[in-house]
Amino acid sequence: MNKILTFLILILPLGLNHTVMAQNKPFMPAEFKVPDTLQNEHFRLRMLLVNDVVKDYDAVMSSIEHLQEMFPNSSWPTKDLTLEQDLIDLGWHQKEFQLRSSFTYTVVRLDESEVLGCIYIFPTDIGDYNAKITMWVRSSVLEEGLDSILFNTVKQWINEEWPFKKVAYPGREINWDDWDSMK
Repeated sequence: MNKILTFLILILPLGLNHTVMAQNKPFMPAEFKVPDTLQNEHFRLRMLLVNDVVKDYDAVMSSIEHLQEMFPNSSWPTKDLTLEQDLIDLGWHQKEFQLRSSFTYTVVRLDESEVLGCIYIFPTDIGDYNAKITMWVRSSVLEEGLDSILFNTVKQWINEEWPFKKVAYPGREINWDDWDSMK
């Protein structure tokens, strides 16, 4: 795993070609300071890092059925997802955050002992939306009500702190099939 981590940190950013870089144009105004964290009494949101791979992998793999239900039109995650594949995904999300082309936050316990989920903020040109936000929590915290707490917290945070004109929340406020039919 150390070889893969070294590749992601040192080589991958150097090997990005112009086509990939063009696909990763910032979608936030240059003057906008992207929030580092959001914290409440339940959890902390912060940029997802490759260093989160072990805890992220545990959250994903322990919640496969729940995640497949949340994202029914996606093939993610599969039971054969490897730790290395998750590391690559996290490295890509981290790089996109640095490029300001999308923003993935991990949701962690306040003591950082466990990944509780993720939120993904992506640009979109579907309809009159300019941002698409999805999120999930691991299945083991559903009974604590953290899914609805996360959604309500994120909605308020986005409305108050981010410069989006209109945000789509597919799978929550827009049915996935309806969202997909808008493409």
